[in-house]
Amino acid sequence: MREKRIRPRERDSIIQSLRSGVTPKVGIQHIQVGRVNEIKALYRDIERIADGGSAFRLIIGEYGSGKTFFLSVVRSIALEKKMVTVNADLSPDRRIQASSGQARNLYSELMRNMSTRNKPDGNALTSVVERFVTQARKEANSDNETVNAVIHSKLSKLSEMVGGYDFATVIEAYWNGHERGNDDLKANAIRWLRAEYSTKTDARRDLGVRTIIDDAGFYDSLKLMSLFVRQAGYTGLLVNLDEMVNLYKLNSTQARTSNYEQILRMLNDCLQGSVEGLGFLLGGTPEFLLDPRKGLYSYEALQSRLAENSFAQRAGVADYSSPALHLASLTPEELFILLRNLRHVFSSGDPEQYLVPDDALKSFLNHCHQNVGEAYFRTPRSIIKAFLDMLSTMDQNPEIQWSDLVASVQLEEDLPSDVDIEIDDSERGPVSGNYQADDDGLAGFKI
Repeated sequence: MREKRIRPRERDSIIQSLRSGVTPKVGIQHIQVGRVNEIKALYRDIERIADGGSAFRLIIGEYGSGKTFFLSVVRSIALEKKMVTVNADLSPDRRIQASSGQARNLYSELMRNMSTRNKPDGNALTSVVERFVTQARKEANSDNETVNAVIHSKLSKLSEMVGGYDFATVIEAYWNGHERGNDDLKANAIRWLRAEYSTKTDARRDLGVRTIIDDAGFYDSLKLMSLFVRQAGYTGLLVNLDEMVNLYKLNSTQARTSNYEQILRMLNDCLQGSVEGLGFLLGGTPEFLLDPRKGLYSYEALQSRLAENSFAQRAGVADYSSPALHLASLTPEELFILLRNLRHVFSSGDPEQYLVPDDALKSFLNHCHQNVGEAYFRTPRSIIKAFLDMLSTMDQNPEIQWSDLVASVQLEEDLPSDVDIEIDDSERGPVSGNYQADDDGLAGFKI
């Protein structure tokens, strides 16, 4: 069978991203291997969301184990299912719950990274709103109604939800700007939807609404957006939140607990069927989930809902229906296929241009196993980087033999940084009693 060639731009993007230790935004289908059962489980979740249901999953794995890559694979599947996806990494200035703008920052980042099948690289919010307007026009023409009447009817469901009235008003303002050729009004509507208004005064002056999307409205606004994208003709909204370890590393017990309370609210709504067409994928480390003092297990209500299936645990098998999905380590065979895929991408899909034979791949894996041990199965990121570095060296220095390079391969251990996230005293609000406090607030953040 003839090998499919890879475009130079796609090839360069994949190689540069992987050598930098980050997940490529394009071409992930060229390198995806293993984790078939996990992908099947998430595929069922996506189908449930598309059918009007909801889903909540914690994707748990060690540093460098491929969580972000796995989330990207699932995101690409969701896009093919005509879903809208939003994704963001948590950081010191982006959290689920806060009182100094961090939750609004996270929401803004999610909206900037909004993607659809036609716009997979983000910034799709405007096109989603345009599609809603287009759908309204089509329905108006078929039903002999005015577009305003159809839009008002479609937005009536939004008005019944928390914050929905102003959300609907902003969408109507966008339509009015569309009709009048007022680009400023349209731009202001998009600004509001992206949570880029910092004061209610500015929003009222520009759009006639009394509220803005702020820290308190983070989750409610996501529920509104999930309903809106379905009104626009999409099948649902998938929310990807990565680097959840940043919550575990928060310096303040109160701040951690308030964020965990929001996660509990999302989990309950999704498991109880209180939301439609909405799914959450949260990527984090085992410590973020299992630590009884600072992880999600420190919050009793979450621990009871996220605890592992004891029967599956005793049988030594995985329960792929659990809200907490632990990524399995790649097998030696899967790592070998991964290296073959990387070699193929590096050569732009041309087998005639392969820099190393299969024997080099085996020698490379054997060297890693002998020098690192079983741990290298759990963190493929370091292996990927080392292998691509080796290929790059050979590409630039054809006289060097692969056997000489394999013997000198050294893998760097994936470790988090030790930077603390400080919390302003103004954020130390009241805390519910459903948690176990810790003595020390010292922690680091960021992969």
